Order: sequence, then C-alpha cells, then structure tokens
Amino acid sequence: MAEHVILFAGPMGAGKTTAIRSLSEIEMVNTEASNTERHIVDKETTTVALDYGEITLGDDEKVRLYGVPGQRRFDFMWSILKERAKGMILLINNDAPDAVALAIDYLASFRELVESGSAVVGISRRDLARTPSPDDYADALSAAYPGSLIPVFTVDPRNAGQMTTVLLTLVATLDSRVQPEAVQS
Repeated sequence: MAEHVILFAGPMGAGKTTAIRSLSEIEMVNTEASNTERHIVDKETTTVALDYGEITLGDDEKVRLYGVPGQRRFDFMWSILKERAKGMILLINNDAPDAVALAIDYLASFRELVESGSAVVGISRRDLARTPSPDDYADALSAAYPGSLIPVFTVDPRNAGQMTTVLLTLVATLDSRVQPEAVQS
C-alpha cells in the first residue's frame, strides 16, 4: 500500500484541525490546549503539538494527515513533522491582516516542500473577507517561487468534499513525481 504523509500548516484559526477532522476516517488525535493568545485569534483552544488523522484513497493509498501548530512559538514541531512529509496543504484565513504576505511567510518555513512542487494553498474564511482574491495569491506565489506550480483553492475546512479535492490535487502531484523503477532486461 502506498503511503503519503501530508502536513496541514498555516496560522492559528485558519482551519487546520477542522480540515483534518473533516477528512479523517479514524478518530482524530489532537493536542488542544487553552489559547493564551485570544487577542490574536479569538478561539478557546489551539493546537500545541500536532493533529493526526488518516484517510484511504482507493484500495491502495493511505494518507496520514498531520496538522502543525499555527503559532510560531511551537515551530520546533514544524521541523520534526516536516522530516517525513511528502507534501503540504497551507491553509490561510483570508480575513487575516496581510493574508498574502502571511501565506508567503508560512511557505518560506516549508521551502523544501514548496520548491519540490509538493504544496497546495487553501484560502479559508473567504466568506468573511472577499479580498485578497485567489488571483492575488497566485500572482504573489508565482513571484516568490518562479517556475513552481502552487495550486490555490478557496475552501471551507468543514466541507469534506472541498478538502478532498485539495488533498487529491496534492496527492496526484506527488504521484506524478514518482519515477517508475527501471525495467531490467
């Protein structure tokens, strides 16, 4: 069975935990604690180590879903979790101040995955802020990573169908990069 390890990254409140919960076929494991930075994002809890879920695609592909904490004070977990990662879904809440710059900043922390073509961006909370547009993100990503293709989607992390589309796009990209073994004659 083929296996992929996919990270969900982005700022606190972008929907990482919710996205994994909407996708996972197993009961999700999470490490939620009281949010001590409610002045930044007004939510009761936040991820402090990781979220974990799993989904099976078809008969022979298992995807392990890891959500990294959104707060930079927990970025040591980013380093630990990205060692095994094959790809990343970056979730950015569109109502964040300077959301496009925030997306570029988070992608820089996962540069290896981005430059290998293993990243997809999902824009959440677009119902609360119509701008910036997906084209604004795409233009900024093209300028920051010339020659790299980084698909951009508008998503509601609660919507399993939308999140499945984003995940399948990333998995298809990963599968297309796998080189078939040389045939021996």
